Amino acid sequence: MPSAAPRRMRGALSARGAPWRRAAGAGSAPWRSACPSSSASSSPPNFEVHRNWLAITHNLPLSQWYYEATSEWTLDYPPFFAWFEYALSHVAKYFDPEMLVIENLNYTSRATIFFQRFSVIFTDILFIYAVRECCRCVNGKRAAKDILEKPTFILAVLLLWNFGLLIVDHIHFQYNGFLFGLMLLSVARLCQKRYLEGALLFAVLLHFKHIYVYVAPAYGIYLLRSYCFTANNADGSLKWRSFSFLHVTLLGLIVCLVSALSLGPFIVLGQLPQVISRLFPFKRGLCHAYWAPNFWALYNAVDKALTIFGLKCNFLDPTKIPRASMTGGLVQEFQHTVLPSVTPLATLICTFISILPSVFCLWFKPQGPRGFLQCLVLCALSSFMFGWHVHEKAILLAILPLSLLSVQRAKDAGIYLILTTTGHFSLFPLLFTAPELPIKILLMLLFTVYSFSSLKSLFRRERPLLNWLETIYLIQLVPLEIFCEIIFPLTPWKRHFPFAPLLLTSVYCALGVTYAWLKLYVSVLTERISVRQKAE
Repeated sequence: MPSAAPRRMRGALSARGAPWRRAAGAGSAPWRSACPSSSASSSPPNFEVHRNWLAITHNLPLSQWYYEATSEWTLDYPPFFAWFEYALSHVAKYFDPEMLVIENLNYTSRATIFFQRFSVIFTDILFIYAVRECCRCVNGKRAAKDILEKPTFILAVLLLWNFGLLIVDHIHFQYNGFLFGLMLLSVARLCQKRYLEGALLFAVLLHFKHIYVYVAPAYGIYLLRSYCFTANNADGSLKWRSFSFLHVTLLGLIVCLVSALSLGPFIVLGQLPQVISRLFPFKRGLCHAYWAPNFWALYNAVDKALTIFGLKCNFLDPTKIPRASMTGGLVQEFQHTVLPSVTPLATLICTFISILPSVFCLWFKPQGPRGFLQCLVLCALSSFMFGWHVHEKAILLAILPLSLLSVQRAKDAGIYLILTTTGHFSLFPLLFTAPELPIKILLMLLFTVYSFSSLKSLFRRERPLLNWLETIYLIQLVPLEIFCEIIFPLTPWKRHFPFAPLLLTSVYCALGVTYAWLKLYVSVLTERISVRQKAE
């Protein structure tokens, strides 16, 4: 892995930079060993999606990018990502030009797969650099003689070796690494009080992948509180007269210029409504084919249980109940049987209400970068819990920034262990083939064991990170996996209830994610802030 540290910083940061560099070197091992699909014999699940986007952007004029529908995998990412695919396509043509033919649906070749795999690894350089910058922001008060016990080294490993990001990008196949790199780099810049750089990076990120709008409230409120208002009173309260019109103008210019670069051509072409309809396809239904482990998974499960109970007690008419409406594993709209059906507007209202307390805390109980990170994680988790058509991979939007908090306080470390273990386990259904089973189990075991051991060692002088009930809950993931992967396929239930393992995994993990969300919220709302913290 190439080092991302600029030469001018090496001398000043050699002592603090060593941990993350060693972690980066060690973190390259999983990339080389965990990608069995890198040969032409098999292609990853999301391979065709990005191959098609390469072909669309390479062959068609801009005016047709968001209209082309030869493949079912239409372009549904913001314009900056489309331009990213366009740039990649001009490199891809030197590997295998056949991959750039729009009509070559499900095309695969050794050169094509090699290019796709290599492009993900190459763009992860930005993620490595962002991790290095985040490590510079970690509070270094916990001195440790052994480099393996330094908070910066532990944070570097938790980010670079992150199990979820590894399997989603390098096995399942996506480009989340450099996108999370942009997010972490923007976080680092805000922590370093380089506010305009942080705002610019986040604005660019939003036009690469719109899922990051989930955490936009945290950025907006923090920039308003810390940058647009330039001073606090002695007690930490806001000094209203310190409002800077210049700073607001600069932030507005950044947002407008980035948006103009991204959406301007489509506004001129009169295609903005078409772009918006692709980015927000509300007809896909409340839940993905595999339910993300959130509130709606629990809601669906309760509705299913009430339906079964109602049928057994003759409270419901069997002829009026759609068969396998929610458990058919299809991406589509469906109606609940007993509980009220959920609309996109209802999820928007629930999401908005759920993030309000975290935003209020960021404004009225400022803690500087720490408060911003707490709000960011809560915004990500709240959107994950109540959003419309949430993908299970979106849990990484909360796990990665929570890593920064986990090495600074024992309470946050405990929440991190619960959320990371359940969130990563919920990604197991993404890798469903037999050869991938030992790989995903081994990789998650390695990451989980390191997470527990390193954080336990870091906070060994404080209270236990988990209580006995939390420990029992996490241990129960082992028999759940054994049942879903080994026992269930041998039973006759497999033919009649094929969705059962996914349902069990989703619902059980939803309990853990919900618990972690609530525990973090309680921690933030009940935390006492000193006058010094407010002033900072």
